[in-house]
Amino acid sequence: MTSSIFRLVRDGAPETAPFGALRWISHPPSAGPRTLTALEAVIVPGQGHPFHVHPEQDEIILVVAGQLEQWVEDEKRLLEPGDAVVIPMGTVHASFNAGDDDLRMIATFAPSIGDVGFTMVDVAEEAPWAGLRRQA
Repeated sequence: MTSSIFRLVRDGAPETAPFGALRWISHPPSAGPRTLTALEAVIVPGQGHPFHVHPEQDEIILVVAGQLEQWVEDEKRLLEPGDAVVIPMGTVHASFNAGDDDLRMIATFAPSIGDVGFTMVDVAEEAPWAGLRRQA
C-alpha cells in the first residue's frame, strides 16, 4: 500500500533523468505537505546536472554516497558522504559525479513552489557558465 506519509523505496519507481534518476521524497503531487520539496538523485559516473539556478528557492544538497563535484557560482568543491552545501536562492550552481560509482544525494528546496514544488532556469549554455567547468 502506498502512503504519502511513509516514503518507502519499494513503493515507487524512480524517474529517469539525463544524469541518472530521481525519486521524489516530498513534493505537492506525491505527498501531503505542500510546503516540503525534497528528492533523492542518483547521478551516474561521468554525468551531472549542469549549471542552473532556482530564482525563488534555497536548496540544500546532502551527499549520501559517492563523490560530488559541486559548483556554486565559480567555486568548485569535492564533497564526500555526509558533506552538504547550502545554496541561496538565485545562485547559479551545478552538480557532477566526480567518482567511479553512482553518486547519491538528497536535495531539499524551500519554499516549495508551484504544482511540482520547484522551479529551475537552465543557464548551462550561457556565459560564463558554458565554459567554466572546462577551464577548471
